[in-house]
Amino acid sequence: MSASPLMSLGMRAMAASYAGLQVTGHNIANANVDGYSRQQVSLTTPEGQFTGAGFFGRGVDVQSVTRAHDAFLTREAATARSLSSMDATRLAQLSRLEDVFKLGEGGLGAATSELMDAFTDLANRPDDLSTRQVVLARARDLADRFSEAGESLDRVQDSVGSGLRVSVSQINGLAKGIAEVNRRIADLKGLGQPANDLLDERDRLLSRLSEQVQITRMEASDGSMSVFIGGGQRLVLGAEAAEVKLLQDGSDPSRLGVALVEGGTRRYLDDKALAGGALTGLLRFQNDDLVEARALVGQLAASVGHAVNAQQMRGLNLQPPAGSVPSSPMFAIGEARVLNNMANARDASGATIGTVSIAVADATQLQASEYALGETVAGSGAWVLTRLTDGRQVPVVDGDVVDGVRISFGTPPPQPGDNFLLQPVSRAASGFAALLDDPLDIAAASPLVATPSPSNTGTATVASFTMNPGGTSAAGATATISFTSDTGDYSWELRDGGGGLMGSGAATWTPGSSIPPGGTDINGFTLRLSGVPRNGDVVSVLPTPSAAVAANNGNATALLGLRDAPITGGDTPTARWSNALADIGVRVQSAQSAATISQAVAGQAETQRADKAGVNLDEEAARLIQYQQSYQAAAKVLQVAQSLFQQLLDVAGN
Repeated sequence: MSASPLMSLGMRAMAASYAGLQVTGHNIANANVDGYSRQQVSLTTPEGQFTGAGFFGRGVDVQSVTRAHDAFLTREAATARSLSSMDATRLAQLSRLEDVFKLGEGGLGAATSELMDAFTDLANRPDDLSTRQVVLARARDLADRFSEAGESLDRVQDSVGSGLRVSVSQINGLAKGIAEVNRRIADLKGLGQPANDLLDERDRLLSRLSEQVQITRMEASDGSMSVFIGGGQRLVLGAEAAEVKLLQDGSDPSRLGVALVEGGTRRYLDDKALAGGALTGLLRFQNDDLVEARALVGQLAASVGHAVNAQQMRGLNLQPPAGSVPSSPMFAIGEARVLNNMANARDASGATIGTVSIAVADATQLQASEYALGETVAGSGAWVLTRLTDGRQVPVVDGDVVDGVRISFGTPPPQPGDNFLLQPVSRAASGFAALLDDPLDIAAASPLVATPSPSNTGTATVASFTMNPGGTSAAGATATISFTSDTGDYSWELRDGGGGLMGSGAATWTPGSSIPPGGTDINGFTLRLSGVPRNGDVVSVLPTPSAAVAANNGNATALLGLRDAPITGGDTPTARWSNALADIGVRVQSAQSAATISQAVAGQAETQRADKAGVNLDEEAARLIQYQQSYQAAAKVLQVAQSLFQQLLDVAGN
């Protein structure tokens, strides 16, 4: 019998053992490489050789080198990593908002309270110039805080833009890398053996891509992997990759949107459809959290600014001659804006045809929200306003007032298919500034003064006299309140400077009540009495004499009353700011919880994937010994075969 079959067995065994040693060494070398999948030699037994004595084995063949890989676990790990990246990115941006919504003395709430406290001193000493200087200083502090908040929010937007540009750049680079690996894998597919290291490289690229945007994948028959984002939009198909681009948002040019560009065609991607990844986290923060933060700050700025301005302009200042120079507003406030959608109808020059404008009609009703204005049904010409914070819809026509905002249609009016974004308060803080520099400009005096007649027989005196927030008074008009019984019945008349009757009425006064009673108006004032009036007593409400302006504190008292008045969407300024702090705090805490949970889920998913595909050095060391011993045994077979062959040669030579 020839020794060649035995030698062939030894050589095959040595080749198989050497292959095992080579693959094991490769595993050990890549044990710390992220995304590496453990490889192993696949051995097979060839068909035996038949002889008259039976079938004799022909050793072993190296069939392939495979990798330990579970497609399901790999996809789950990538998806979990995508959600974790989205939550972590949004949390990082939300944490920056805490610098704007500060607690304590550094916050907007404290600055607003300090201005109101300064009005307290002004009401006590209306003619004191140093007290007036303090009011101006507090007004400048408040304006600086609002302006700083607006600038901080702009910087956050700039940071979001930078993050989006980095994310888009990485997505495009990874997409091109995946397309190139797809090409190489498809080229090697015809060899009949898996390109394990290239497959690992593609999985690493897909995993990194998942950190930027959530993906779905589909493997083709040539081994290439197609990648889709945004609910089925093609990013990679075989060896071709589309490009993701940042574009101005169609509604607000200060924001950025994302589009997929392929063959000159742009397909805008809604952040609601992107589902995960750093890109989605940035877009959702920009479009939801940052918009809400601007509105919260803007609502406080607009409400307080308009309320103080309105009350300031009702009073009398000390500019000589006292009480004769019209009062000026204390603050400048950022404008209420209407933004045209990029798709709105335009003329030949590119200018939009239909126009819409808004103005604050009642600052106390302003809401912390943006609004969308569009047609109820496309082409119907009927318009509906949607409050974006809660989706509340209100049909509107030209001149309607909704949430304290008057909506006006221009000439020509909005065109069919037009859409508009209304921002009543979003930029109020950015344009907030103090306007008064001279302490004499502060209007502490009331334009009217209440004076009981010297001939009154009762004990009634003026307890308080204030000008109503939001009210108006007719210049030069005189109101006369005449009591017609000892039980508080009275009649009133309002006459202009020439004695003409402007209005009249009757009511009943009771201790603790006001004149006029709530819900009615005489000339924009509220009068409260102490003591008891008698039949025939008269109280006159006259324009404040010039000589009495310096000592009059009626308007300062009204300014102080704004502190506890529901001037910010039904709340006091302090309560509204507390609610804003709570809103941002809840968002941060919720984001923190979501980030913690998604990070734990991502870690668990990666552990499960690594348990299946990762390298265990202890196991590899055991395999190394196993293959070493197998190699040595195969070498011994060769040695025996060589010895037998030599003996055969010796016998044949003899």
